[in-house]
Amino acid sequence: MQRFAFLLWTLLFCLAFSTCIARQAPWVMRISCGARLNVHTAPTNTLWYKDFAYTGGIPANATRPSYISPPLKTLRYFPLSSGPNNCYNINRVPKGHYTVRVFFGLDGHRNFDNEPLFDISIEGTQIYSLKSGWTNHDDQVFTEALVFLTDGTASICFHSTGHGDPAILSIEILQMEDRAYYFGPAWVQGIILRTAARLSCGNGKPKFDVDYSGDHWGGDRFWSPIKTFGQGSDLARSTESGIKKASNAPNYYPEALYQTALVSTDTQPDLAYTMDVDPNRNYSIWLHFAEIDSSVTAAGKRVFDILINGDVAFEDIDIVKMSGDRYTALVLNTTVTVSGRTLTIGLHPKKGSHAIINAVEVFEILTAESKTVLEEVRALQSLKSALSLPLRFGWNGDPCVPQEHPWNGADCHFDKTSSKWFIDGLSLDNQGLRGFLPNDISRLRHLQNINLSDNSIRGVVPPSIGTIPGLVVLDLSYNSFNGSIPESLGQLTSLRRLNLNGNSLSGRVPAALGGRLLHGASFNFTDNAGLCGIPGLRTCGPHLSAGEKIGIAFGTSVAFLLMVICSMCWWKRRQNILRAQQIAERGAPYAKARTQLSHDIQMTRHYSHGNARTAAENGPSLLS
Repeated sequence: MQRFAFLLWTLLFCLAFSTCIARQAPWVMRISCGARLNVHTAPTNTLWYKDFAYTGGIPANATRPSYISPPLKTLRYFPLSSGPNNCYNINRVPKGHYTVRVFFGLDGHRNFDNEPLFDISIEGTQIYSLKSGWTNHDDQVFTEALVFLTDGTASICFHSTGHGDPAILSIEILQMEDRAYYFGPAWVQGIILRTAARLSCGNGKPKFDVDYSGDHWGGDRFWSPIKTFGQGSDLARSTESGIKKASNAPNYYPEALYQTALVSTDTQPDLAYTMDVDPNRNYSIWLHFAEIDSSVTAAGKRVFDILINGDVAFEDIDIVKMSGDRYTALVLNTTVTVSGRTLTIGLHPKKGSHAIINAVEVFEILTAESKTVLEEVRALQSLKSALSLPLRFGWNGDPCVPQEHPWNGADCHFDKTSSKWFIDGLSLDNQGLRGFLPNDISRLRHLQNINLSDNSIRGVVPPSIGTIPGLVVLDLSYNSFNGSIPESLGQLTSLRRLNLNGNSLSGRVPAALGGRLLHGASFNFTDNAGLCGIPGLRTCGPHLSAGEKIGIAFGTSVAFLLMVICSMCWWKRRQNILRAQQIAERGAPYAKARTQLSHDIQMTRHYSHGNARTAAENGPSLLS
């Protein structure tokens, strides 16, 4: 028996352990903006990573505008001088559904009353605009939205509006269940839910899911406490009893959320909550109930209607009947369109004299903006680097969205067929640009207008410009371009205006461009001392093709090389001759002496031989 019990416990442990192993923890990224080291915060020992992935800005000491803000000591602010658009771009984010939350801060060295006002966008969609007075409202010191991240990145951008510098205390990216907050057929991956309100009724303390010991897949939501909807209109109720069906997939609400509630009174039997909203928007409303009032013991004891802005949204709500029991969670959801600036949620009792509610969630439904074609975004980033674009341009994020904050100098057009934005114009004239024009400009395939005049751009005109099929206007005048005009520009059949004047170009103007002048095109090549070949410019010499020019250059190089080799050979031979002459000169006296001695010996021999013959002929001589 004991052995059987041991085996049973072992089996149960293994099943529990395998279940824990099988359920993966959600992906989480928390950033303490401006921090140079990782930070852990009380009371939950939450890990915040040091600051990274930002496009600009300046770290500074932080002043927390609210006690609900994370207890962090630094922030990052973005002065307008560094550009109107700045972003955090986080890579390697797993594909999924996320809560993205941003807390705002105040620079500790600045005037506390000078609160900045700016806009926030996530993945190119503007989700929030700070309103004056936000530092005095706890529920306005942060914004959050539920978004799908599908391309491995998360882009969170801050857009200056001319009212102070954006200052960011922290960023959180918290994974949720993919079907969290599903509200019906209109719920798709292109939908963003911005949190407009999240209320814990009858509760006196603000709490996050983590403080509630909620499931991490709930996204660590923040619940604002609300003790009353109106003075004398309701009473708070609470219980310590457990709540069934609370932390269920896919939303995983914390059990403690249902242990407090507001109940209407005899003098005010209706419950009503009113909040300010943006007009002409759609809102997803989630209402939470659990029967925790001890006076209600069975189904039919409390029945009420739910009205949204005076219209009945739910009729005959009986919590005990619909949830299955007392102390059991019930969640109702509806979507409404609000034309005015207020949203009122009302509960009207029909059986029993009182209504009850435990929590309220209101989300603004946003349609995610279509993004710019990725290849063109990368081409603009390459252009930004090559032209040394000033920081004040703030080319960060997406060039075309949010539509309220497009990039300066880049003209956008929306293609309904592909549901993508593309760039059809560059207007960067007289901006003090330096650097060079990269070949990557040809990746902006939809360009119709390029105006880079009155800058200090150097280098050659890239031949790849000639592959942009719809280019109508190309103005590169008054720069420092050199080299020749690319033959490829003659392939631009749509080109109607070409200004290359005021540069240092040379060579023959391509014949195709010259011929276009006869068809009403407006081309300007003046103030280029080296150009020739069309009326108004100097006369060119014999025209040579590019291949002929290469051949001549090659032949000239070979001839020059041969001349160098011959010169070296002649010089070497001359050196050898001179060396031989020097050696000969050094040996000349000795050679002359030897020659004279040989001559004397020969003459002596000849004379002696003559004397001997005479003596023989004359006989012996007599000596006295």
